[in-house]
Amino acid sequence: MNWQRLKNFVLGEPSGAVPERVRTVIQAQQADSESLIAGFQLIIVIIFGALYTISPKTHMHQPWLTPVFFVLIFYFLFTVFRLVLALTGKLKGWFLYPAVVLDVVMVIVLIWSFHWQYNQPPAFSLKAPTLLYVFIFIALRALRFEPRYVLLCGGAAALCWVGLVLFVVMDNPLDPMTTRDYVVYMTSNSVLLGAEFDKIITILVVTLIIAVALVRARRLLERSVAEHSAAQELSRFFSPEIADQITKSENRIKAGHGEERVSAILTVDLRNSTGLSNRMSPDGVIGMLTEYQSRMVPVIQQNGGAIDKFLGDGILAHFGAAVESETFAADAMRAADELIVAADQWSLDRKAAGGEPIKIGISVGCGRIIFGAVGDHSRLEYTCIGEAVNVAVKLEKYNSIANCRSVTTVEDYELARRQGYGPPAERTPILNVQIPGVDYPQDIIVLSS
Repeated sequence: MNWQRLKNFVLGEPSGAVPERVRTVIQAQQADSESLIAGFQLIIVIIFGALYTISPKTHMHQPWLTPVFFVLIFYFLFTVFRLVLALTGKLKGWFLYPAVVLDVVMVIVLIWSFHWQYNQPPAFSLKAPTLLYVFIFIALRALRFEPRYVLLCGGAAALCWVGLVLFVVMDNPLDPMTTRDYVVYMTSNSVLLGAEFDKIITILVVTLIIAVALVRARRLLERSVAEHSAAQELSRFFSPEIADQITKSENRIKAGHGEERVSAILTVDLRNSTGLSNRMSPDGVIGMLTEYQSRMVPVIQQNGGAIDKFLGDGILAHFGAAVESETFAADAMRAADELIVAADQWSLDRKAAGGEPIKIGISVGCGRIIFGAVGDHSRLEYTCIGEAVNVAVKLEKYNSIANCRSVTTVEDYELARRQGYGPPAERTPILNVQIPGVDYPQDIIVLSS
C-alpha cells in the first residue's frame, strides 16, 4: 500500500475540484453552524455561571473580586457578541482563530483560578474536572466541518495544559510537588507527571480522531452536495420525472432496459420556421426558438407532460411514460388546448412588437409504447418508441395538409373524455382519413382549426 492509497484509506477518497456552486452551499451551511456553535457556547457560559453561583467560595463576602467572576462576565459578553455576528452573517473567518483560542484559554484560566479560590496550592487546579469542558469545545468545532478549527482548538488546549503543568511544577522550585506514587497523587495535591501526560495525549488523540473524521465527512459532504447540485442541473436537461429516475435509481442506468407503458404522445411544431429563419439573424432565430420553447414547455409540464426531446423547432412530449398515470390522455388533450391559447398570445405579442405572427401544429396520439434508455456507455438518452409515437408524428404532419392546428384520433379523444377531459366545444369527427405514412385510415378529430 503506497502513501497515496494509505492517505485515501484514512481520509477517504478526495472529492476533486469543488465547483463554486458547491462551495456556496457548504459555506451557507457553515454560516448556520456558527450560529449553532455560538448558541451552545452561550449555554455553556450560563452553566459555568450557574455552577459558580451555587458553589461554596472562600471569598463569599466579595465574590465579584475573584478571577472567575471577571472571566465569566467577559466571556459571556464575548459569546453574545459572537452570536450576534453569526446570526447577522457578519462573522468573518479570521475572527474564528482568536475566538477558538479564547474558548480554550477561558477554560484553562477558570481551572487555574480554582487553587486561588479555595486557598490551595497550584497543584490543586490540575485535579479540576472542568478540563472535560475542553472536549466540548473541540466537539463544537466539528459542527463547522472544517478540520483546521478542530486542530487549532485541540492544539491550543494541549499547549495551555502543558503551560499550566509547568506553572504548577515551577511555582515553588524547592518543592515541585511531583510524585510517582499513584495513591499519593490521588489523595493529595501532588502532581503525577504521567497522569498529566495522559491528559495531554488524550486531548491530542481525540482532536486527531475528530479531525480525520471531519476530513472524511467533508469529502463525502462535497461529493453529496455536488451530486445534489448535479441532480438539480439534470432537471434543466431532462424532464423532472427523468431526472428523478436518474438520481433515485438504485443501480447504474444502462442502455437496453425498457418498460412497456400505455401513454399519450404530444408533438408540437413551429410552422414556417425555415422561412422565418431565412429572414432573421442567427441570434434572432435562436432567440425566437428560446421564446417558443419557454412558452410551450411550461404548459406541457403543468399538465403532467414530460419533454422527451427538442427536434429543432419541434417538441416531443409524453404523458404517463416516465411516471404512470390514469389520466394521461386527458392531460395531453388539455395541454393541446392550452398550447393553442399560449401560441395565439405569443403571436399577438410578436405582432405588437413589430414581429411576424407565428403558427404551430399539434398532435396527440395514445397507445402502448416502450420507454427506456438507449445509447452506449458514453452517452445515454431516455426515449419512447412505438406505434403511438409514430401516429402522433404523422398526425402532426397532417395539420399542414388539412390546414388545421391541432389534431388527434377519435379513439384517443374518447379515451381522454373517459379520463375526465372536458372539451371547450363539441368537435365533429372526420372519418376514414388517410394519414400519409400510416398504413390504415384513421377517424380523426380536429381539436383546433
